[in-house]
Amino acid sequence: MERFQKLILLPLILTTLLPGLGFCYSIINGPTNATVLAGSEARFNCTVSVGWVILIWLSNGNPVLTVLSSQGAVETSDRFTSQNYTSSNGFTSELIIHNTQLSDSGKIECSTQQPSESRFAFLSVQVNGSLFIKNSTLTIKENETVEIVCEALGWAPAPDITWMTNDSFIDKSRYVTQQSQGSNGLHNALSILTLTPMDTEILTCLADIEALPNPQNATVTVIFLNSTIENYYSEDSRSTWVIVLAVVLSLVGIILLIIIIAVVVRCCCLKKKGSTYQNEIRKVSAEKKKNGDSENRQRHGSENQGYIPEERWNTEQSPRITSLPPMSSKFTVPTADLHTSSVPKFPDWRRCGYKMETLLEVQIEVPLQTKSSTDTVNKSAFSLDRFLIVFSNCTSTLQSCFGQELYTDLRDLWYFSSK
Repeated sequence: MERFQKLILLPLILTTLLPGLGFCYSIINGPTNATVLAGSEARFNCTVSVGWVILIWLSNGNPVLTVLSSQGAVETSDRFTSQNYTSSNGFTSELIIHNTQLSDSGKIECSTQQPSESRFAFLSVQVNGSLFIKNSTLTIKENETVEIVCEALGWAPAPDITWMTNDSFIDKSRYVTQQSQGSNGLHNALSILTLTPMDTEILTCLADIEALPNPQNATVTVIFLNSTIENYYSEDSRSTWVIVLAVVLSLVGIILLIIIIAVVVRCCCLKKKGSTYQNEIRKVSAEKKKNGDSENRQRHGSENQGYIPEERWNTEQSPRITSLPPMSSKFTVPTADLHTSSVPKFPDWRRCGYKMETLLEVQIEVPLQTKSSTDTVNKSAFSLDRFLIVFSNCTSTLQSCFGQELYTDLRDLWYFSSK
C-alpha cells in the first residue's frame, strides 16, 4: 500500500518540477473505444513524443498502471498489464485488460500528468446470454394462425431480435419484442411472431449485440398440413397402429402357446413319474407279500388242501359208516379187537400224513347204496375214482398206520360201496 501511494505522489511531484526544468512533451495518439465480450481481453494504445518521463493509465478515474521512462511499467494488478514499443517518433504503451468484467465498462484514460495532456476512450463489456424457442417442431393445419415465442435471457445490453424464414428476413410488423431488466445488470427480451403458414417452412430467431461476431440463433420447423396430407397421415397412422397391434397379438399368441405346451409337457411328466412311482410301490408290495408267503410256508408248511378237521369227519362220516349193513365174510376182524382201542371209532388219521388227508378231502355228492336197502343217502361221500387213485398211493402209509387187518377192512368197505 505504501508503495502504491509513493507511485501516486511521484507523478505529482514530477508534474510540478518538470515545467520548471524546461521539459516539454505531448501525447501523439490516444486510445480508441473498444467493445468486447465478458471474459475476453481489451487492449488500448497510447503514444507519446520523445522526452516523456511518466505515463499513467486510469480506468473510470482510478490509476491501474504506471509507466516510467527510467524504470518501465509498474503493475499493481494481474488483470492490468502493458506492452511497450519504442520508435524514432516516440514511445507507445499498450494497456491490456485481462478477463474483462461487466464492471470494467467505462472510461479508459491515458495521462502524462501535464496540463491538457490526457486522452481517453470508452470500454463496453457485453454479455452473451441464452436464446431458445420452446418447441423445435410445430404442426399447423390449413388456415391456422400460430404464435411462436423466442426468449433471450441474461444479456447485456438487451439484444436486438429479428426473424427469418427460409433465409429471408420477416417484416418487423409481424412480430413484437419486449425487453425487461434482469438481475446483476443483465437484460431479458421476449419476441412473439404471429403468422399463418401456407407451406412447410423453417423459422429462425436471431439475437445480436455489438460484441458478437455473428448473431446467436434458434430455429423451429413449421409443418403445414392441408386436408389431403392430413388424411394421408391419418390413414398412415391407422395402418401403423394396425400393424403394431397385429404384431403384439401374434407375440402374445406365441407366448400363450409356449406356456400351454410347457404345462402339458409338465403334466405328462408328472403323470408318468406318478405312474412309475405307483408301479414301484406295487412291485415292492408284491415282493413283500411274496417274501411273507415264503416265510409263512417255511414256518408253517404248505397249505394242505386235503385236510378235514376231525370233528367234521366224525359228525359227517361216522353215521354213514355205522349204518352200513353187515359185512361179508371178508370182514374177519373180531368185535373185541374193534372196540378194545381207547381212541375213537375211526383213529386220528392226521397222524398218517399228507396222503391220508388228501384221501379224506376228495369229496363229491354221490348216492351210497347197500345190498339190503334201496334207499339213497344224499350225503357227502368220497369220489371213488379219485379215492382209488389216492388209496393206491397211500397203501404203505395206511398199512403202517392202521395195521394190516384194519387196512383190509377199509379196502373191502370202499370196494363194497362201489358196487
